[in-house]
Amino acid sequence: MNSLDVMALMPLIILTAGCVLVLLAGAVRPGGYLYWSAMVVVVAALLWSVAVPIETVMPGLAVTRFSRTCSAFLYGTGLVALLLAAGYTRRRGIVGEEYPATLLFGLVGMGVVCAASDLLMLFLGLEAFTFAFYILVAVERDSGRGGEAGLKYLLNGTLSAAVMGMGMALVYVASGTLKLAELASAARTPDTLLLAGLALILLGLAFKLSLVPAHLWTADVYQGAPAPVTALLSTASKGAAVVAFLLLFPLLGGWRGFHDLLWLLALLTLLSGNLAALAQTSIKRMLAWSSIGQMGYVALAFVALPAGGGRAALFYTVAYAAAGLASFGAVTVLSENSDRDDLEEYRGLGYKNPLAGAALALAMFSLAGIPPAAGFMAKFGVFAAALRGGETVLALAGVLMALVAVFFYLRVVVVLYMKPADVLTAAERPLSLPEQLALVIPMLAMLALGVYPSPLLDLLEGLLR
Repeated sequence: MNSLDVMALMPLIILTAGCVLVLLAGAVRPGGYLYWSAMVVVVAALLWSVAVPIETVMPGLAVTRFSRTCSAFLYGTGLVALLLAAGYTRRRGIVGEEYPATLLFGLVGMGVVCAASDLLMLFLGLEAFTFAFYILVAVERDSGRGGEAGLKYLLNGTLSAAVMGMGMALVYVASGTLKLAELASAARTPDTLLLAGLALILLGLAFKLSLVPAHLWTADVYQGAPAPVTALLSTASKGAAVVAFLLLFPLLGGWRGFHDLLWLLALLTLLSGNLAALAQTSIKRMLAWSSIGQMGYVALAFVALPAGGGRAALFYTVAYAAAGLASFGAVTVLSENSDRDDLEEYRGLGYKNPLAGAALALAMFSLAGIPPAAGFMAKFGVFAAALRGGETVLALAGVLMALVAVFFYLRVVVVLYMKPADVLTAAERPLSLPEQLALVIPMLAMLALGVYPSPLLDLLEGLLR
């Protein structure tokens, strides 16, 4: 490894060193300053990824413009999650260095996924950030629901890791290599063993993206996990899985049955996520089921990948991440001794806490695909790619499910602004500066991408060439 390689890997080195230092500092002197220290580490890694355009290839990793841009996006979501968590953990009595250090470790795994050039590093990156979420989901030790969510995520996650690991082993046995570039050539003439391995890898990725049939864990985990953890789990982990899917697509695309299988997964995911969300009275469970439906649109973009679906999938992921951070961020800042989960608890909060109410309402508009929020342009891009690719039936199913989703998203807005608050409820506490920043950042992103999406679309087009 030469100096150029070290410079290229500096964001990962910064995050790894920061993780260790936060752990050591917390053992000596625990306190809220650890969250600010972790934020400084994430900002340093983010700025290095953006400002130092070094590209290099080394065993297992390839630092390119694509990997640096995707990493910067994921680090940005981690920064917003830390802003949300700083006050939340103090109010809930979650003390210690475990939270910020584990979050930094998860970001290291996501960065490795973005730069992976072989199956081994891709697997290690995916499981590194999944391992971090095993801890974060159950970090609130006194919460029975959190412990249940952590156990369910652990059991499903380890099964997913075993399935994906077995698939990669079969691919290696069939092809004799782990390098993604060489596997793309081998996948053009796949044999039975290689196809079996690719099918298992696809099933493992379906868990990461909450695609049917590997989606049943999502609602319980999202509801049981602390709200800022859910904000990160629903956005950054999905973003890293989308990047992994794009890296693996040259392998999977060589399999003739892949299109039909992914088509079916996209349709079932759209249907199950949006229809199940209709019956929810818990806002976290509603957002969980709707996130499954949102990943159905990403899968729809993957089906139409040769017709520009890659750019549509990445843009949709960014737009969804902004809405996810804003919605779960609002739940975070409005929660005190327990997460405010029942939808009726949000009656009139649009007036009692204007910023949190506006963030939640704008997120609902974006997720529903209502302009001028980013979700409208994101859905438009997916449907346009699907129609260009000849996927008319799937595009129509997506439009119908988007119409269904308008009901449960706008129901939240109605509760916020059109139903009177309980007069016996206490006044809402003022938001701290970090909480305000954590809400304003995704709100600005949703509005900017909804009104002027061209710069990001042009950037994504250049990344995928």
